[in-house]
Amino acid sequence: MSIIAQLSTSLGRRDEVPNQELAAQIAKTNNKKAVGELVENLSNKNKDIQHDCIKTLYETGSLKPALILPYFDDFIRLLGSKNNRLQWGAMAALDQVAMEDTGATFRSIPVLAAAADSGSVITRDHFVSILIKLCGVKAHAADAFALLNEQLRNCPANQLPMYAENALPVINESNKAAFTQALTARLNDFEKESKRKRVEKVLKKMK
Repeated sequence: MSIIAQLSTSLGRRDEVPNQELAAQIAKTNNKKAVGELVENLSNKNKDIQHDCIKTLYETGSLKPALILPYFDDFIRLLGSKNNRLQWGAMAALDQVAMEDTGATFRSIPVLAAAADSGSVITRDHFVSILIKLCGVKAHAADAFALLNEQLRNCPANQLPMYAENALPVINESNKAAFTQALTARLNDFEKESKRKRVEKVLKKMK
């Protein structure tokens, strides 16, 4: 059975389970040909097929990032897509491969940042995740943290608690003060008390 025939849409399914199972099988068998077929069909005339392909690709990347790394530039190009599902799916894929080639990821930050600014919440979520990963790479840590802190200062309040919590592992003596200042400045931005308390909990860990 062809790879496309195994996608949710081809099977008449409305859920993502077939795509996830296919991704697991591709990763397990290191099926490079299947990955290539999925990438080719990101431009399929059927948008549902496109969406299933990008889903299967980033799910494959979550299990074996090296398998989708050769298509890094294809994912970068998709960040400019008018199809929101393809755009944030591409950012999800880039998030999965960020640590496979940190140099290429870092060089792509201007494009990633532009997509995060104009894209959906999910696009921004994955961009912030990429920045956090780069903060853990010595060669890029300072620049990546500066960009991460900018996101903390300007992101939607709803997203801030998650970003702050996820960033904790890369906070150290050199960036703790800036991180604390960014979060403290936003404590009055929350409509929900629960969100503010999550940020306050992060701040307590900084003391």
